[in-house]
Amino acid sequence: MNDININETPIRTARNFNINNMKLENIKIPNKFNKFENVEISDIGTKITIDSNVKKTTLKYGLGEFFIDQANSSSNYNANIVVDSKTSKEIEMNFKLNTCNQNLVDNIEITANESTKSTIILKYETTDEVEAYHNAVIKAKAGKDAVLNIIIVNLTNKKSNNFVSIENILEDNSKINYCIVDFGGKNSITNYYSNIMGENADNKLDTIYIGTDNQVFDLNYIGELYGRKSNIDIEVQGALGDHAKKHFKGTIDFKKGCKKASGNENENCILLSDTAKSIALPMLLCSEEDVEGNHSSSAGKIGEKELFYIMSRGFEKKEAMKLMVRAKFNKILKDIKNEDLREQILKEIDKKLD
Repeated sequence: MNDININETPIRTARNFNINNMKLENIKIPNKFNKFENVEISDIGTKITIDSNVKKTTLKYGLGEFFIDQANSSSNYNANIVVDSKTSKEIEMNFKLNTCNQNLVDNIEITANESTKSTIILKYETTDEVEAYHNAVIKAKAGKDAVLNIIIVNLTNKKSNNFVSIENILEDNSKINYCIVDFGGKNSITNYYSNIMGENADNKLDTIYIGTDNQVFDLNYIGELYGRKSNIDIEVQGALGDHAKKHFKGTIDFKKGCKKASGNENENCILLSDTAKSIALPMLLCSEEDVEGNHSSSAGKIGEKELFYIMSRGFEKKEAMKLMVRAKFNKILKDIKNEDLREQILKEIDKKLD
């Protein structure tokens, strides 16, 4: 494909940051998408329905026109998920990309109706050493007083390309909690946008990522607050080794009418090599009074004192570094109640840090 710029920041910054967008070069885009037939869905019971009736997708932001058009014209897996009542059962959709199901364009809509509570897990992994392609569009809506938990896990291999566009709508007193585990892909590019329109609406986004070899991560997170006393919290913890690169762009935008709203974003990156590269751009925008916003970003190596302390307890240097990274990640992973999934993620962390 021709080179294209994707994942634009909502506000342009100085060119010397080199972060306003990402330029895709020499990415192999499949021409044909056969029906994707390798997805496992846990027992959904009677409180959640899933069908393939997904409307044409429009997004305020998203990765870019190319990927949205592809989702509308060439999606090979559609899922319309509707939650009608409170359920304690987690619904897991496990997409396995392999030789026979190498390319996935999934278009997913999630609707949590009024006063419902649910957890949806979307897991993507490669089971063969294929050069897989994944383009996902995920739209979620939480009705009044609804609580919606969404866990997205990217465990694709480092030959693959992973593109994800997410858009949320939050009504009065609703909550949408995301946990994103982003480990896979030669390139893993995510655009996340929340329209926090409801009064007392609350959006929480937690992300962990690990990059090794020449992996590239580009994370563009946008929250727009419209409702009174609404809130967004963004917490990102990551680690980069070898020649891996990461761009983080976090924008919290206080819109007119969101008095007494609050927003917080924090991004921390542990550099495990001298050649890893981390760039971060946290932004706060405001057109309303009586709001509270905080942002922070940091990147650096594990402190020698901390390493020495752990190694003095009998751990080798590599194991000590693993413990430090896992300690950063655990405050996010503790919210994943699915023990099998959490154990799989922990094993993947150890594998990537070996």
